[in-house]
Amino acid sequence: MRDCDYLIVGAGSAGCVLAARLSEDPSVNVVLLEAGGSDRSIMVQMPSALSMPMNTRRFNWGFQSEAEPGLDGRVLDTPRGLGLGGSSSINGMVYVRGHAEDINQWESSGARGWNYASCLPYFQRAETWYRGADQYRGGSGPLSVCAGNDMKLNPLYRAFIDAGIEAGYPATEDYNGYQQEGFGQMHMTVDNGRRASTSHAYLKPVRSRKNLRVISGTLVTKVLLEGNRAIGVAYEKDGNVFELLARAEVILSAGSIGSPALLQRSGIGSPASLEAAGISVSHPLEGVGQNLQDHLEVYFQYRCLEPISLNSRLGLFSKGMIGLQWLLFKTGLGATNHFESCAFIRSSAGVKSPDIQYHFLPGAMRYDGRAAFDGHGFQVHVGPNKPASRGSVSVSSDDPRQHPKVLFNYLTAEKDIADWRACIELTREILGQSAMDRFRGQEIAPGERVRAVDDIDAWVRQNVESAYHPSCTCKMGGDDDPDAVLDSSCRVRGMDHLRVVDSSIFPTITNGNLNAPTIMVAERAADLITGKPLLAPMEAPVWIDPSWQQAQRAGQPQRELSCESGAAP
Repeated sequence: MRDCDYLIVGAGSAGCVLAARLSEDPSVNVVLLEAGGSDRSIMVQMPSALSMPMNTRRFNWGFQSEAEPGLDGRVLDTPRGLGLGGSSSINGMVYVRGHAEDINQWESSGARGWNYASCLPYFQRAETWYRGADQYRGGSGPLSVCAGNDMKLNPLYRAFIDAGIEAGYPATEDYNGYQQEGFGQMHMTVDNGRRASTSHAYLKPVRSRKNLRVISGTLVTKVLLEGNRAIGVAYEKDGNVFELLARAEVILSAGSIGSPALLQRSGIGSPASLEAAGISVSHPLEGVGQNLQDHLEVYFQYRCLEPISLNSRLGLFSKGMIGLQWLLFKTGLGATNHFESCAFIRSSAGVKSPDIQYHFLPGAMRYDGRAAFDGHGFQVHVGPNKPASRGSVSVSSDDPRQHPKVLFNYLTAEKDIADWRACIELTREILGQSAMDRFRGQEIAPGERVRAVDDIDAWVRQNVESAYHPSCTCKMGGDDDPDAVLDSSCRVRGMDHLRVVDSSIFPTITNGNLNAPTIMVAERAADLITGKPLLAPMEAPVWIDPSWQQAQRAGQPQRELSCESGAAP
C-alpha cells in the first residue's frame, strides 16, 4: 500500500499537464499512472511519421466503434494514445483552439465560468507561439506551436488559400487569434522539428522532481471508494495487483473513452447500464458515458497536373532521404505534419461561427500513408464540425481488459446529413476556382458521378472516417442538468475527492482538433484543484462576419444546393 496527495490516472494530453502543474508545489506528492510505456521512438518524435504510431498497437489502445447504423453498419477505428503523452503522441499535431463561440457555448450549457474570456489566459499560459506573444498568443509556455515549413516547400498550399479568397471567403492571419473564419496557414505542435506532445512539453522537463512519481505499464481497474469519497485506485502491474491511496484527490485523465469506462467499472454511472454489465451501483449518475461527440471527415481528392505532390515522396529512397535530413538537422519534409494550409468556414447563413474545417494536403493518400492512386494528387480533409448526433461509451463488465462499447450514432440526425450535402458542394466550389486551374486534374473522390443528393448521401455513408476527436462523455453542467457528470470545477457530482480532467468534460465539441482545448482545460483545472486564484479573464475582440445572419460568406446571399434530388441516372 502506497499513498500520495494527488493521484492522476492517464499520462495523456491532460494528465501530463496536471502532473507538471500540481508538482510545482514541493510540499505535495503527485503520482501519475499510465497504462502504456515510453514515447521514445523515432516514429513518435518525427512529425511526418504521424501515421505510424497511430497504426502501431504499442502506442494505440485499438478501440473500435460498434456497427454504426447511420453508416450502413460500418465499424470505424477509434485510436486512442497508449503511452506517455497519450493521444498527443499519436495525433496529427494540428493546433486548433476552437472558436470563441465554442467555448462560450460551454458556459451557456451550464459550465459556469468556462467562457472564452476566462479560458484565453490559459491558452496563452500553455503556449510558446513561434511568432511571439500578443493579445491572443502565448510566448513563454511549455507547448511549442509553429507553422511547419511556412508553406515554403509546395505551391499547392498557397493555391488552396487563394482559391478560398477567390470564392469569396476571407483570409485569416491567425485562426487561433482574432479571426478563426477564413483561409490561412495551419499551426502545429512541433518544437524545433520534433513532435511537441504533452510528454515532451510538460512531463520531460519535470521528471526529476522528487515529489513526482510516474508509474507506467499500469492497468487501473477501478477507483477505490469509501461511501461517496474516492480514496485511491486499484491497478495491475507486472501480474500483481496494487492499491494506491490519495490523501487529496483522485483525478481521471484517461480520455473520453477511458475515463467514463473507469467510472463505470467503479460503480459510478447509470444504474440500468451498470446492472446490465453485472456491476454493483456505488453512485448513480445517469450521464456517465453519454453525450459522446466526434468529428467525421472525408478525403476530397484530385489528380495534380504538375509533378509536385507528396505522392512522389512515398518511395523508399525518398523516405530515406527525408528521414536522414530530419535525423541530422530536424528540418525538411520530416519536420512537418504536411497540413500547412487550412480553412474554417460557415455552412450557411444564420450560422454565427465556423462549423466546417479544412486540412489541405499536397498529396493524395490515406491517413496510413498509402497512396490513393498512381501519379500525383492533392486532397482536403473536410467535414462539418458541429454534429447533432450523440453516442455513448459503456462497459460490458468490470474486466479492464475488455474494451468498452463505443457507439457514436454518426449521421443519425437529419441535420448532420444535410450539413454533409452542403459541405460537399461548398468544397467542390472552392477547389473549382481558377487559382487551382494550374494544378487541378480529374476529381478522384467523390468523383464526377457523385452529384445527386442520394448519391452524395450514399458516398458519405460509405467513405466518412472519424477525425479521431471523441469527446464530451463526462460533461460539465449545471445543477439543473440531470445528464451533467461534473460540476464547473470538474468534480464528479455527488462524490468527494474525485475529478475528471480531459476532453470528456467538454459539454459540446469544439470546431477543430481537440488537443489545444484539452491542454487548456488541464491548465485551468490545475488552478481549480490547487485553489490558486484563477487567471484574470481577457476580453479580447473576436471577429464575427457582420453579415452572418444573411449570408453564408460576405457578399454571398444564401442559396439552395445545386445538387439534384433523387438518384443519379
